[in-house]
Amino acid sequence: MSYRSVKLIKRPELEITEDVFNIVTQDIPTPAEGEVLVKLSHLSLDPAMRGWMSPDENSYIPPVKLGDTMRASGIGEVVASNNEKFPVGARVMGLMGLTEYAISDGNGLNVIPKELPAEAILSVIALPGITAYHGVFEVLKPEADQTLIVTAAAGSVGSLVGQMAKNLGLTVVGVAGSDEKCQWLTKELGFDHAINYKDADFVEQLTQATPNGIDLFFENTGGAAQGPIFERMNPHGRIAVCGLIADYQTAEPSPGPSWIGIIKRRLSIQGFTMPDHFHRIPEYGQALGAMLGKGELKYRAHVIEGIESATTGINLLFEGKNTGKLIVKL
Repeated sequence: MSYRSVKLIKRPELEITEDVFNIVTQDIPTPAEGEVLVKLSHLSLDPAMRGWMSPDENSYIPPVKLGDTMRASGIGEVVASNNEKFPVGARVMGLMGLTEYAISDGNGLNVIPKELPAEAILSVIALPGITAYHGVFEVLKPEADQTLIVTAAAGSVGSLVGQMAKNLGLTVVGVAGSDEKCQWLTKELGFDHAINYKDADFVEQLTQATPNGIDLFFENTGGAAQGPIFERMNPHGRIAVCGLIADYQTAEPSPGPSWIGIIKRRLSIQGFTMPDHFHRIPEYGQALGAMLGKGELKYRAHVIEGIESATTGINLLFEGKNTGKLIVKL
């Protein structure tokens, strides 16, 4: 019996090209004492994976070593177990990599309900949901009647951020890269406004959508939208910097906001990454599951088939061509 996994064999220079990966076939291993063997059913493709491919050792998480299985979140079933915490048949989620089977000692694995669809788990309860939840409730700490803006608003994280804020009584403005995405945000998710940053009159639309300024900014992209949004921030506003996807595949990052503006507006700006808070996954997962069960969070998934699709499909994230949480179904 054999399985396939995706190995990182080369660092991408700018774009993620297919030759940075190698799909290898290996014999299915037998778990040792304390280990489990998991058969993966669904894999998550996330923008953070681009950073994990870089050689930067001075980051929030060590880079993937060349020759190792590419890091990724996934869902699977325990098919062999020498660990009483994870019996055969248990459904689990964790950073098991781009692979069809994985051996784990249980560290970082979480048992998840069998009744929830995999798309719902990876779209809401997994990395996108816990990122959105932490950024909203622990970093931005919103109050009713405030105005929140989120970039990459139609993405897996941004769409949840906006819905959480609406459920708290905020005015929510989303920024996305197509008219179709903007319509989904307002008509399906209930955002108050959604603006296509590619529109020539983006600044004018932003001004009209935020007549009372912006109190909270959930930043996912950087790029062209960042400057105009920063200029609309109210005094004592808060900015959560979650991602800068516009700069992930560029030689030089775009210039950031003026520190003079930060002083004048007395802004609080905080970058965050979820590995610092993985110990809170069970707590966040329960809260997200409750929101999902109450119908407070909607999602859409973009599913591609087969592990071989991951090596090219990941670029959908950076081209803005994914329509929802990007998932590989095995």
